[in-house]
Amino acid sequence: MSDGVNLVVRHAFEHLDLHRLEGNMQPTNDRSRALFKRCGFRNEGYSPNYLYIDNAWRDHERWR
Repeated sequence: MSDGVNLVVRHAFEHLDLHRLEGNMQPTNDRSRALFKRCGFRNEGYSPNYLYIDNAWRDHERWR
């Protein structure tokens, strides 16, 4: 998964000329947190009740 994310990040900045790429994850998702850290993302904030998943509003962390 790290290879795939790193390819997307490189493509976004080198070919699409994006200046920002962001990922969101539920705070209890330790595997996603580890992936974001491995790929050089940093935690930028917290969004309470961000997405409606499984019949409930779920909090998320924002990483970029």
